[in-house]
Amino acid sequence: MSLCHAFVLAVFAVAVWGWIFVNRSLHELDVGVRNAGVCPLLEDPTVIPQEWVEFPSVFEPPGKYITLILPAFNEKTRIHVTLDDMLSYLQERAQKDASFTFEIIIVDDGSTDNTVKVANEYVSKYGVEVIRVLKLGTNQGKGAAVRKGMLCSRGQLLLMLDSDGATKFSDLEKLEYQMQRSMIEKMASVVDTPMAVWGSRAHLEKQALATRKWYRNLLMKGFHLFVCMVAGGGIRDTQCGFKMFTRAAAQKLFQNMRLTR
Repeated sequence: MSLCHAFVLAVFAVAVWGWIFVNRSLHELDVGVRNAGVCPLLEDPTVIPQEWVEFPSVFEPPGKYITLILPAFNEKTRIHVTLDDMLSYLQERAQKDASFTFEIIIVDDGSTDNTVKVANEYVSKYGVEVIRVLKLGTNQGKGAAVRKGMLCSRGQLLLMLDSDGATKFSDLEKLEYQMQRSMIEKMASVVDTPMAVWGSRAHLEKQALATRKWYRNLLMKGFHLFVCMVAGGGIRDTQCGFKMFTRAAAQKLFQNMRLTR
C-alpha cells in the first residue's frame, strides 16, 4: 500500500470515527440535559443495613473546597493504585491546610468487573464524606460519567481526572495557580466566576512523535485536524484528562443546557 493510499484511508477512518463520536456525544448531551436536575441515590456501605440517600446537587451551596471526579470503567486492577496515591497527596495537604477540604467521586460507568467492590472498600475505610461511589448502571461513556459526577459535586472547584493515574495529582496546584492568577487579573472571586483551566501534554508531543509508529502519528494528526474543524483552534491538547472548573462554571454550563431545551 502506498503512502498516499494510507493517508486517504486514515482520513476516511478519522471522518467515520468523528461522525460516530459526534452523534454519540449529541445523544449523551440530550440524556444529560433531560437528567440535569436529577441526582441519583448514594449507597453508604459503612452502615448496616445499608442506607440510600440522595446525592447533593452542584446547584446547592458548596460544602468542600475541591471535588475530584474519577470516571471508571473496568478499572479494578488499577483504581486502588490511583486512589492510594491520590489520598496520600490529599490527606497530606489537608493536614497542612485546614481549609483544604476534599471529596472523591468515583463514577462507575457500568463496569462488568469488581470496580465497584474495590471502590466501596475505600468508602468503608475512609467514609462517604471523603469518597462516594456513583453507579450509572450501564456504560454511557466517559463524557456522561464526568458530567454526572459534576452534577453531584460539593466542591468550589471541580477536577476531572483519569482513573489510570496518568497525571500527577500534585499538578492540580498548577491548575489552581493559573486559576488564581486569572482571578486576580479579573479582580474576581472563585465562588461566583465561571472559569476552566485545562492541563496539557502538548509539550511532550515531539518525544511522543519520535517513539510512536508513523501510522499512529498520521491518525493523531488527522484527529487533531478534525477536532480543530469541529470545535475550533486555540487548545493544543483537548484529550488531556485533567481539567478544573469552578462551581460557577459547572452551574452555568448545566443551566444553559436546560435553557436550550
